[in-house]
Amino acid sequence: MTMTTTDDALITALGRLGAVRAPASLMPRVLDAAGVAARFASIDTELGLLHVAWTAQGIRAIRRDVDALTFVQWYGERFGVTPQRVESPPAAMARSIERALHGEGRSSLRFDLRGLTPFEQDVLQTALRIPRGEVRPYSWIARRIGRPLAVRAVGTALANNPIPFLIPCHRVVRADGHLGEYGAGGTSAKRAVLAWEGMDAAALERLARGGVRFLGSDTTRVFCYPTCRHARRITAPHRVSFASTSAARTAGYRACKDCGPVSMAA
Repeated sequence: MTMTTTDDALITALGRLGAVRAPASLMPRVLDAAGVAARFASIDTELGLLHVAWTAQGIRAIRRDVDALTFVQWYGERFGVTPQRVESPPAAMARSIERALHGEGRSSLRFDLRGLTPFEQDVLQTALRIPRGEVRPYSWIARRIGRPLAVRAVGTALANNPIPFLIPCHRVVRADGHLGEYGAGGTSAKRAVLAWEGMDAAALERLARGGVRFLGSDTTRVFCYPTCRHARRITAPHRVSFASTSAARTAGYRACKDCGPVSMAA
């Protein structure tokens, strides 16, 4: 094949491009256009200092009790992109975060869950349905997503939740009623966050040690998880304890429609 003068000129021009340094602003613009550029800011909340990262798609990550450098390193390892630090998040986002932490207006928040499997996304989206100050077992989530035997996988997905506190993995506990582990600081941190939300974790664990998984009302003949808002209204004279859903149903009780109690034996 014969090279022409035009071909030679084109090759020379392309070669020169390799020697031209791209402007520093190019990569951020490319990442923005691709929707993966991340920014982060530190927010002082009642839970402590939170580092919050977001993209054009929504909030992508939160860490607590780490310094900014550690957060940047962790984010880069997790998502393959270095987040850019800014002074503060958009005002509307900051307000929505504050409301969500207090159990208000969670639907106004958007989350960027790209990179997670469909199963992991289902788990996290289901955890969002647990009300503030209440807890559900891992088996509850497994049932809700149509994977009743995937309890261990549910636990793994929650342990790897990149957006704790806002996606409340701390509200998911073991089937025996004990709190279990917590990817955002361990059991003690889980207990502290639940206490901040108004839940008596110590009382829940006392029930767990006594084999109590559900509470029923002998007036309504409905049984619930102990932290359900309906269960908390049952007065002592009318409170009935159950070790399993089958025991409650055998006694003539029906499951609460709000908390939807299930157990491995249900």
